[in-house]
Amino acid sequence: MRRHGVPNRALSVRTLLHLPRLARPNGSVARQQVIAELNRNAARLQRDQQAIESLIPKDKYLLPDLRFVRLGNSEADQVFSRLHYLRSARAGSVNFALVDPVNRLPVTLCSVSPLEWMRVGRQLQTQFGVPLGAAWDVSRVYSFDVAPVNAISFLLSKVRQVIRREIPSVQLLTTAVDPNLGFIGSSYRAANWQQWMSIEARPYLYVDSIYASPRQLRTRYGGANLTELRRANVGTRFEQSRAKLLDSVIYCCRMRGETAPVPLEDQRRLRR
Repeated sequence: MRRHGVPNRALSVRTLLHLPRLARPNGSVARQQVIAELNRNAARLQRDQQAIESLIPKDKYLLPDLRFVRLGNSEADQVFSRLHYLRSARAGSVNFALVDPVNRLPVTLCSVSPLEWMRVGRQLQTQFGVPLGAAWDVSRVYSFDVAPVNAISFLLSKVRQVIRREIPSVQLLTTAVDPNLGFIGSSYRAANWQQWMSIEARPYLYVDSIYASPRQLRTRYGGANLTELRRANVGTRFEQSRAKLLDSVIYCCRMRGETAPVPLEDQRRLRR
């Protein structure tokens, strides 16, 4: 369904990403603030959609009709930089997609790149025997509202097959799922991924009321320390969320054989 002329799911995720900027330490937000944030994000999402309108699929197809392809950086970067809630593409990624059979437009897409999160990498090595450098990360996933049910899990299964065949040094795929944005990992579980650990949440960061990741801050401003950024960029407003956020969950999938579940008592909570 669509409201404000944009897909409900995409609008919901964007709004949830920005509400912590307004939330009190106890997590509460005034109703009028929620409405204002919905309207603000809907307007931005409309502009983002218009900027890449030629890449947005309009027609619905059954899952068997979609074609699995390696997607060029130009198309993938435009979608991720405009429509993914982080509004950025991960540099150096390999991109894959399910495209429609007529216009070859991406319906569901993802990017995969070597795991850069060293804290996760070290835990994978210590607890599960996965050597450093042998884990890759599904860093971006986006699915248009015309995508059929199970499109993401189907894409993930195809990606696993390709990487296992073409990059045999990769032993494991990982991803981080943020429950604060309404994600519960159902597509990963449907593709036989398992929850192996969690990682402590850090505050969301914002520049002039717009979310920015630490990576984006370092790229744009040379650092992510808000005190230093405020001192060096007078006139720019840097903020962080104050309400307590839920931990991110790390899902994993072995490239060969079954991915064994990890009992909750054996799952480690990693510190930032």
